[in-house]
Amino acid sequence: MFDIENFQQQVISWQQSHGRNQLPWQQSTGELADAAYRVLVSELMLQQTQVATVIPYFQRWLEAFPDINTLASADEDEVMRLWQGLGYYARARNLHKAAKYLAELPEFPASLAELLQVPGVGRYTAGAIMSFAFDQYGPIVDGNVRRLYCRYFAIAGVPHSTALEKQLWQKAHQLTPTSQSRRFSQGLLDLGATVCKARQPLCEQCPLAADCQALLQNRVSDFPNAKAKKAVPSKAGSFLWISQGDAILLQKRPSPGIWGALWCLPQVADDSPLLAGAKLHGEFSHQFTHYKLNAQIWQISAEQYDVNLRQAAPEIWAKPTELAMLGLPAPLKIYLAAKLQP
Repeated sequence: MFDIENFQQQVISWQQSHGRNQLPWQQSTGELADAAYRVLVSELMLQQTQVATVIPYFQRWLEAFPDINTLASADEDEVMRLWQGLGYYARARNLHKAAKYLAELPEFPASLAELLQVPGVGRYTAGAIMSFAFDQYGPIVDGNVRRLYCRYFAIAGVPHSTALEKQLWQKAHQLTPTSQSRRFSQGLLDLGATVCKARQPLCEQCPLAADCQALLQNRVSDFPNAKAKKAVPSKAGSFLWISQGDAILLQKRPSPGIWGALWCLPQVADDSPLLAGAKLHGEFSHQFTHYKLNAQIWQISAEQYDVNLRQAAPEIWAKPTELAMLGLPAPLKIYLAAKLQP
C-alpha cells in the first residue's frame, strides 16, 4: 500500500538538505502580504520562463514596484517596459489587473477559493501562494511536478489533456500535506528542475527512486508521454516605417493580442493601399509559440500615412533616446537599435 506520509517526508527531507532556499522571491520582510506579493510576481514570471532568466527581471520589478499598491497605481507603459524581453506579455497585463483588484481589498486573500477570484490567478498560482507565502495546504501542478508525478506513478496520457490533468491534480490534492506545505511544494519543484529533469534525469540522486514506477519499469524516457509534433506555420506581417526628423512613429498594440499594450511600428494588412509604392526598409523574423512571424518593414512618408487608413490606436513620435523608456517587443527593439545607430 502506498505510504503518503513517507512520500511527503522524503520530499521534505531532501528539500531541506538539497533544495533551493535562496531564491530572491523566497526572501520577504516577514509580512504575509509581502511574501504573497513576491510569490504572485515570481510565479507569473516563471510561467514558460526559466529561473535564471527570471531572477534579474524579478529584482528590477521589486525595485520599481515594491508592493501591491505601487504596482496597482503604476502606468501601464511602465509595467510593460519592465516586462519587455520576458515574452508572453499577457502575464504582465494579468499581474497589473491582479494588483488593482488586490489593492481594493482590506487584506491579501488567504484561502484557495478567495485567491481563485483574483484576475489572472489559476489553481497553480493559488496553490503556490498558499504553500510558499502562507505555508498552508496548497496543491500545485506545473511542468516540473507533472513530469515527476508521471514518472513516479507511471501515468500515461496525452500531454495537457483534460483526463491527464485531472489525474495529476487528484494526486496533488492527495499528496500535499497540511503542514510543511511550503517545503514540500518547493521540494517537488526543485526535484523536477534539478533531478527529475526532462533530459538526462539524475535518477541515482533521487530520494524517490526506490519506488519510482517508471524507473522500476526501465521506462523513464517514456514519461510524460511525448507531445505529437506539429509543423509550425509561418505568417507574414507588414509594418510601416514612418519618420519625422529623428523621430519614428509608434503605435500601441491592442490588448489582448500579440504584443498587446506594447509600442510597435504600425501594422497593416499585406494588401493595404499604404504599401503601394512603399520602399522595403528591412525584415525580421520572430518565433512565437504557435507560429513564426516573417515581418517586412515598409517605408512611407508621413504625408502618405492617410489619417483615414489609420487604426484607432494611440500613436507617438519617439526619438531614439526615448525608446528605452517604452515597452517594445523584443525583436522590434533589436531592429530599431540596429537601424537607428548614430
